[in-house]
This record gives sequence, C-alpha cells and structure tokens, in this order.
Amino acid sequence: MKVVEILDIMGSDLTVVNAARVSFAGESEEFGSRDKKLIRYLAAHGHWTPFAHVQLQFRIKAPLFVARQLHKSSVGLAVNEVSRRYVDFTPEFHAPEAWRKRAPDKKQGSLLETFEGGQEERFDEKYWDLMTRCKTIYENMIASGVAPEQARMVLPQSMMTEWYWTGSLAAFARVVSQRISEDAQYECRVIAEKIDQILVNREEISYSWSCLTRRV
Repeated sequence: MKVVEILDIMGSDLTVVNAARVSFAGESEEFGSRDKKLIRYLAAHGHWTPFAHVQLQFRIKAPLFVARQLHKSSVGLAVNEVSRRYVDFTPEFHAPEAWRKRAPDKKQGSLLETFEGGQEERFDEKYWDLMTRCKTIYENMIASGVAPEQARMVLPQSMMTEWYWTGSLAAFARVVSQRISEDAQYECRVIAEKIDQILVNREEISYSWSCLTRRV
C-alpha cells in the first residue's frame, strides 16, 4: 500500500512574500490581496527563490522502482530511506492494479490499455509466485545468518520501501510538475497526485502551491 504523509511544514504564504519583499527592505505582517498579487507574479515569471524559504517534509512508502524514478527528480530535496543493509524484517511487495501494454513509443513506456481475462490472471499468478519465492529465499538466508546487506540481493524492485523526503516548496513543485504529467509512469503519477492534493488543501501554503501549479 502506497503512503504519502506530510510530517512538517516550516513557513507559509507569508514567508514567501516576505522573502521576496526583503529585496526592498519591506515586510508584510498579514497575508492579503496585495501579497496574493505578488505570489502570482513570482510564480508566473519563474522567480523561484522566495518559494524555497518554505520547507516541507514527507514520509513516502512506495515500490522500490517508483522510489528510484522519483529520486531522479530530487534536485534540492534530501532523501533518507530505510536501509536493507541494516533491517531484515519481512519484505512487502507492490500489488499492481493491472498489467499495462507496452507503448509503441519507448519514451512513453506504457499504454492505458491493459490485458484482459486469462492473460491478466496468468501474469498475476506468475508474479505472486515469484514474489513468494523471493521472500522465502530471503527469509531462509537471514535465518541462516547471511548478512542483510547481501541477502537483500534476492529482493525484487517491486519490494516496498519507505523514505523521508524534505525540501522546499519550489523543489516539490518541480517534482510534481514533472511526475503528474500524462507521460509520467502511472505509479509515479499516483504519488505526485497525492502530494499535490495534500499541499493544495494546506491553508498556510495553498495559495503559493496553487500559483506554482498554475491553478491561479
């Protein structure tokens, strides 16, 4: 089961406008219509640095292949992940919603079109058979005293992992804009959409986020 949970927010829409106004030795004490106009201007003209003064921290749980894809977009973000070098608890595996067909364009990756009936069931059967075997081999190696840093080699990319993801509002806006698009991998898009929904509903930063994601 994928998890996207916000743990901490440092700053607000007012933080953004005051970071911008310091250039002119100005400051707002309350967030108002004049400040909204400034935030719209900053977002529309690519002035990202004021948005970098708001910091966010998330806890994410997702398949390993999704984590690796998302971490490619982690410019300006700090990542601390569960390490299978140190922990040896029973692995959990991603359950695909469906098996998508390969897209003719390699850049796209997959189509929305899925397999049906018997084919889907056969893929599921083979997939879960392999996951069970990987889990059994891993647990037997751990029970036999093999170091977790080596036993983890038998675990597949569909294994669930968990990490803390911390960075600025500006950095998360870049990640979401890249991964929420239609040509992004579906599983990554799900994470990006969850981050987006969390932030657009957080009153303290909702206006900045809405401007950065072109809602305003």
